[in-house]
Amino acid sequence: MQTRREMLSHSARLAAMLAAAGAMPGWVQAQAGGYNSAAFAAKTMSDLMKSLGVGMPAESKDVAITGPDIAENGAVVPIGAASSLPGVKRLLVLVEKNPSLLAAMFEVTDSIEPNISTRVKMGQSSNVYAVAMMNDGKVFFAQKEVKVTLGGCGG
Repeated sequence: MQTRREMLSHSARLAAMLAAAGAMPGWVQAQAGGYNSAAFAAKTMSDLMKSLGVGMPAESKDVAITGPDIAENGAVVPIGAASSLPGVKRLLVLVEKNPSLLAAMFEVTDSIEPNISTRVKMGQSSNVYAVAMMNDGKVFFAQKEVKVTLGGCGG
């Protein structure tokens, strides 16, 4: 009987051979090629929007962000982003004072409700943004300040 470790090892070797032969399924290649390193390296909002090929976002009440007012552990801050607008293409989570502004990017289709939850790492208190990118090229955002405490003291 094959162990889990052996099976994973064989799977990794098979994937490497398929990739080398150019025989990976199309959706796998699309995911591998879809990583926008310039977007994740952006330090400012204008650099991020430029790397994504869109204009600056406008604040909207149709985009919502949820998160704690005070996060006692900056390593795992729960953040939610949602939009009630039709035609959302992407939802982004941005943390203003992190080394990389873009914390998460989610592709959304019409068959998926634009409502996500994730956890982000925050090194310090900062504004957190939920950004909705629309099919027509418009960009909207909502923001919330999240305070990060040291040592979990709550104050």
